[in-house]
Amino acid sequence: MTTPSRSLTFRLFGMMLLEFFIWGAWLPLIWGYMEGLGFTGTQIALVGSTFAIASLLGIFAGNQFVDRTFAAERFMAGSHLIGGLAMVGLFFTKDFTGFFVLMLIHSICYVPTISVANSLVFSHLKDAQAEFGRVRMGGTIGWILASWPLYFVLKGVTGAELQHALGYIFWVAGGASLLLAAFSLTLPHTPPKPANQTTGAEKLAWREALGVLLSKPFLLVLFVVTFIDSTIHNGYFLLAGGFLGHAGIKPENIMPVMSIGQVAEIVTMAGLGFFLKRFGWRWTMILGILGHAARFLVFAFAAEHVVAVVAVQFLHGICYAFFFATLYIFIDVAFPNDVRTSAQGLFNLLVLGLGDLAAKWLFIPLQARLTQDGVVDYRTLMLVPSGLAVAAAVLLLIGFRPPTELRVQSASTVH
Repeated sequence: MTTPSRSLTFRLFGMMLLEFFIWGAWLPLIWGYMEGLGFTGTQIALVGSTFAIASLLGIFAGNQFVDRTFAAERFMAGSHLIGGLAMVGLFFTKDFTGFFVLMLIHSICYVPTISVANSLVFSHLKDAQAEFGRVRMGGTIGWILASWPLYFVLKGVTGAELQHALGYIFWVAGGASLLLAAFSLTLPHTPPKPANQTTGAEKLAWREALGVLLSKPFLLVLFVVTFIDSTIHNGYFLLAGGFLGHAGIKPENIMPVMSIGQVAEIVTMAGLGFFLKRFGWRWTMILGILGHAARFLVFAFAAEHVVAVVAVQFLHGICYAFFFATLYIFIDVAFPNDVRTSAQGLFNLLVLGLGDLAAKWLFIPLQARLTQDGVVDYRTLMLVPSGLAVAAAVLLLIGFRPPTELRVQSASTVH
């Protein structure tokens, strides 16, 4: 495979930018919008669970189709067309049933495209470890471009005017999805890889990917660690808002403070290839996990030091890029070529689905138990995710031992 041209790299970067622009346009603001529609807490939680449902269905449908049936770029185009129309439909929908169904349709179409986008990029990069971070950086920029302007535009708007204005997040997200549907047709052709029956390959790509996962202990360890780290990662977004207010951050500044981590993520993504070359798979991911531990320990023991609380947000770039981006690169190396999209889907089931649900089941009840007279015991609360992070890092250190050929292959492909 030849080195990708600048034009191709730019197109892959643009795909990632639009992919995460869609998500960033609606996710931060949809919760207040649903409250304004009068949805109950249970109804809001059900809508919030559509990504988890879609991550499970994506393994058996979307990722399977890309591995065995559809070209990746055509799957991206069709999925974003349907998902974009569903997102626009949310602007006109005020009842819970219709809203839930449309969000579920959007999620079922959108969630598999995250795995497909990764696989499409890997198919056209000569040196994934050196280049993937720079391409995936487009996703972080896309998220910022979507969420930051909307936040500042809506700042100070209240009441019925705010509710009406919030509805336009669906036009923004839906329009970006439709744009990506068209843009996907300009992406390089990435055909499926039908099972070769002469070699006994499994027709169901997800079953083959699962078989590989279950047969290799180092992948099983990585799978467990990914679940733990995904729970911690999603828990951060559940806990950070309330904690930052407790630490003295004004409500209007909480989102900008949390967004510091996204800026750091851009820098870390750009340098990911350098760190992978120096530290290798295991230590890069361990550093990413320990970034969570350090951040939560600062929350636990330095809550009164606002500067420290704000500064530690820069660790988010390490938490995400060092673990999750490295994880996606490793999956592409460790699994057979014809099931890599389904393998990405298996791990995204944890990242986007089960980890998110586990965070809600763990941290929301835990915070309630640690709240007395309206005061949260944040020190005890923050020690839980920091302890989980340390445990996950130790498990990865002890149990994650990729075979020599993977280490040699990875070392030989990094410039």
